Amino acid sequence: MLARGARSGGGPVPDVRSTPPSASEPDPGNTPRVPVTEPKQVPADPYKPPPHWQQWQTTEPAAWLARVRPDPPAGIRAATLWSVLATALLSALLLGDGLGLNLLIVSVPAALAAYFAARTAGRRLRPWTLVWAVGGLVLLAVPALRDAGWPTFLATVGALAAGSLALHGGRTWPGVLLGSLGLLDSIGSGVAWGVRGLRERADTSRGRWGPVVRTTAVAAVLLVVFGALFAGADAAFADLLGGLIPDVSVEDGPWRLLLFLLGLIGALAAAHTAAAPVRWDRLGVRPGRARGRWEWALPLVVLNLLFAAFIAVQLAVLFGGYDKVLKETGLTYAEYARQGFWQLLWATLLTLLVIALALRWAPRGGGRDRTLVRAVLGALCVLTLVVVASALRRMDLYVDAYGLTRLRISVAAMELWLGLVIVLILAAGAFGAKWLPRAVATSAAAAVLVFGLLSPDGMVAERNVQRYERTGKIDIGYFQELSADAVPALDTLPEPLRSCALGGLARELEGMDKPWYATSWGERRARQILAERKVDTFRYACADQGLQGGERDHYDGDAEFEEDGEIGP
Repeated sequence: MLARGARSGGGPVPDVRSTPPSASEPDPGNTPRVPVTEPKQVPADPYKPPPHWQQWQTTEPAAWLARVRPDPPAGIRAATLWSVLATALLSALLLGDGLGLNLLIVSVPAALAAYFAARTAGRRLRPWTLVWAVGGLVLLAVPALRDAGWPTFLATVGALAAGSLALHGGRTWPGVLLGSLGLLDSIGSGVAWGVRGLRERADTSRGRWGPVVRTTAVAAVLLVVFGALFAGADAAFADLLGGLIPDVSVEDGPWRLLLFLLGLIGALAAAHTAAAPVRWDRLGVRPGRARGRWEWALPLVVLNLLFAAFIAVQLAVLFGGYDKVLKETGLTYAEYARQGFWQLLWATLLTLLVIALALRWAPRGGGRDRTLVRAVLGALCVLTLVVVASALRRMDLYVDAYGLTRLRISVAAMELWLGLVIVLILAAGAFGAKWLPRAVATSAAAAVLVFGLLSPDGMVAERNVQRYERTGKIDIGYFQELSADAVPALDTLPEPLRSCALGGLARELEGMDKPWYATSWGERRARQILAERKVDTFRYACADQGLQGGERDHYDGDAEFEEDGEIGP
């Protein structure tokens, strides 16, 4: 009504939506209005970064990270918590005295913790999961059987990688490569998950903790009291208890606490990964831009021709004899043997890199392109296998000339595995490549297992003893660096070489007093051999007769045995 009366009176009616009335003029409804003032515009400084809180609010996770991250895991079960606690306690009690069967013992409750967590999350046991899990446990048999530290290290690392793959799964190259390292991603989140689950269970079951604690305390007191009484009553029983129960002292407290924390964190990381694994398979690898046929094939054809020429020369040397080659080149037999192995090893590694890059840029136009790729890369793989055989032959000549060492047997084993990888690539070209990542990872784990079970230190000692029987030359000083796995082979040497070769190992074994769970089968066998046939280095005066060899703090494994360290005519 007021609006119509004002409009009929002919007076202008202000538009309150666009122009606000002034402070001195009331609106038609006689309601005072607050003056509207525009905020002062301050130009933004383009060089000043936003505050830290604003950066955290506006930053979003990368697309690939959001794609691979799983949903938060469910609450932790009581069975998982007890398995984690058992892993931590066994780590503190058993792992402080060395490595042996204790690694396998500690891994069992850790595997159970992961199993219970996976069952709670609704994950099913798949065939490849079982393969990786069993493979990891079998790899831990190497420390229980061999005394050498380097095969034990390789087997332990391989077991951790296989266990991580069992928890994550993996079919693609990113899944296999990153899944083998995936436990590192769950260290922090696993601890937080375990603490949160422990708090929840403590809040809901406070009344049940008292009986559990009391029962455990009473059982512990009974075992300690009656165990001490029976040990004092019978020496045989005391000796049995001393061998079974870990020797824990106050001085070892910090070290045992560290092992407890490592076992606890590792088991929680494994259980968290089983409950919520990172999906590395969701990471896609974009193929490279396809090249033209001749642009792609011509360099590889030239490389194949170079490989073929080298192999032809090797065949000529093989059938024509080495004497002619040595006469024409001016090299000695030993120099020729040492000259080519390392170059051929690098040639094998670079060939695998060339194959990977060639597959990335291979032409993908149709059936003719696929035939071209298979033909060119297949020929390169076959020629590379011949190069691998040539490298292994060079190593055999190398060992005949200079003897076998740890480094030489290691690189020869690596060359054999690279040849196996090339065979797998050939099979993938013929039957499809979906299974290739898993096959390569399985072959690596199998190679580490076979390498440890074959006892490389024992093979080094055995090969050098055979070389002595054939040539009369031996380096006694190098044997002091080997482990107890070399004792059976060195025990076959005649005196005084036997005592001089085993002197350092005998002194080292006498100074060790390890419990049963930290003693390998190789060490026990060496102790038995040395107990049956004593070593007498004082009688033969090995250092005075030059049988100990020169001191080698850093033996390179490539140089020829030194003249003062070799015994021979």
